[in-house]
Amino acid sequence: MINATSFILESKTELLSTFRSKGFVIPATLFPCLFYLFFGIVFSHHDSHNYMFINYLIFAMIGPALFSFGVNVALEKQNGWLVLKQLSPVSPYQYLLAKCVSATAFSLLVACLMSLLALFSGVSLTLAQWVLVVILALVGTFPLCMLGLIVGLSVSAKAAPAVVNLIYLPLSLLSGLWLPITVFPEGMQWFAWLLPTFHISQLALTIIDGALGFPLYWHLVVLTGQTLLLFLIAKAKFKRA
Repeated sequence: MINATSFILESKTELLSTFRSKGFVIPATLFPCLFYLFFGIVFSHHDSHNYMFINYLIFAMIGPALFSFGVNVALEKQNGWLVLKQLSPVSPYQYLLAKCVSATAFSLLVACLMSLLALFSGVSLTLAQWVLVVILALVGTFPLCMLGLIVGLSVSAKAAPAVVNLIYLPLSLLSGLWLPITVFPEGMQWFAWLLPTFHISQLALTIIDGALGFPLYWHLVVLTGQTLLLFLIAKAKFKRA
């Protein structure tokens, strides 16, 4: 059971810890914004501004989810903090939810910065579309939080940043977040269906009628199944940690 007061304090601690870590905050903020500035604005065609913004926004918002869990949990495991958390009367779900709150808050910060760039790049979304895209991207960070947790519980603190990057960058590319997957060979296009980020992207792109045209429920069913599978794996590994 989650105690509300304890959960608020846990979330506050996670937020302060995250935002005080300059080695995490600066790269996680600037890297996706610069990426979007160069490849989503400067070198993109005028007609694709909405499409590029949505995909690069998802790319920016899943980063904190992966790194916050993948790297921080590996560090806490190495320092013995994770063991103390598991031995304490605090619910493990409270610990994980507090990390989700921290990752969500940071993702929202990055979304605000990306949106400021988008305002000057010809993006023409209505306020309702803008809000819906951000909400979908936020919901889509949950399976990435679970994936990051699996990484953090599986590798050492030294290896975690490299492993997360090896997941984050190829995952973004192969999901069509940087380039439309239609430019890839057919086999790679079908491989995208195995990636949660592809389904998050397709759900968000339906807002501007920019998706590939597959039934919406397919993306919802596959993404829900992938999220549940990652959650069960993360839960099992957390109990064994």
